[in-house]
Amino acid sequence: MSMTKLFPWRKENYNYSDGVIGLHEEIDHYYQYILPTPCEHVVRNELVKRIEAMVHNLWPMAVVEIFGSFRTGLLLPNSDIDIVIIGLWEKLPLRTLESELIARRFAESRTMHVLDMAQVPIIKFVDCETKIKVDISFNMQSGVHSAELIKLFKRDYPVLSKLVMVVKQFLQQRGLNEVFSGGISSYSLTIMCVSFLQLHPRKVVAGKANLGVLLLEFFELYGSRFSYTNIQISLENGGSYRRAPLTSISQIFLPDPLNVANNIGRATNRIMAIKQSFRWAFEVLSLSINSTQRNNNSILGQIIHFNKEVVDQRAWLHKTFGHLIVVKPNEDESTSSQPVEPNSLI
Repeated sequence: MSMTKLFPWRKENYNYSDGVIGLHEEIDHYYQYILPTPCEHVVRNELVKRIEAMVHNLWPMAVVEIFGSFRTGLLLPNSDIDIVIIGLWEKLPLRTLESELIARRFAESRTMHVLDMAQVPIIKFVDCETKIKVDISFNMQSGVHSAELIKLFKRDYPVLSKLVMVVKQFLQQRGLNEVFSGGISSYSLTIMCVSFLQLHPRKVVAGKANLGVLLLEFFELYGSRFSYTNIQISLENGGSYRRAPLTSISQIFLPDPLNVANNIGRATNRIMAIKQSFRWAFEVLSLSINSTQRNNNSILGQIIHFNKEVVDQRAWLHKTFGHLIVVKPNEDESTSSQPVEPNSLI
């Protein structure tokens, strides 16, 4: 099997360098591969529009907003779409929306999950038409504000997106990226990455930093050096570490930059598994970049991979909805299929 089949981000006929420079090249190519194409972006936008029309049919004065990875642009091919509906209700209409989604054939009942007892009540389902996962909550405007904050951090730290996207994929394939199962949220992970860049001794702000070195240093810090039970991360005033409150029972203390009284890490109770995974990744990558027996094997592929289902789903999406992309007369198809930063189109 070819290298591009095993590791789809690797480019055919590209002579990857050895060591940490080769890792840098792979991370850069991985990022280009993982970004949504124009087709994928349009499909997601059309799905949001369909949901918005349905919501306005039910509640004409309600406001529909997207947040999370689709708004920030930090989404994987199988990431869900986070939607918040803002309106006035005495009781959140979770069951009303559930019934409407099924009646209008947005979702089959077997894919529908209404988490009405969760700290943040939410409806989760898979869209019948596009097979894209959707999470809908009510009146949680903080998610929109958090997404806008992340956009600012992306502007200040050009390497942030590439670092987050690699680590996010790494955690996802290990089942450590969902808060409801004790993992870490994308927002919390991004805060950890921002702190890492803020306090980096070389003040990494330029886009030319070696991504391989940064990834190794990130895994080393949070896999071996960081004391999760004693230290809290602060992004205020350029970033710092502070002593965690003695009364805290959280495994990781991450004050929300938008509301420092809110510990966004409080539900992450599998932090030791996350720490061990980070330490393992550092050891594996260190061995791989120093190996004299590489034989052009993928360094990044030692720690991340894509399930065949994800690759096939992506291909199906393009085959089924490719007609939604209109190619301009002076634009060839190869140009129209290039990755696009999602938040540049929303």
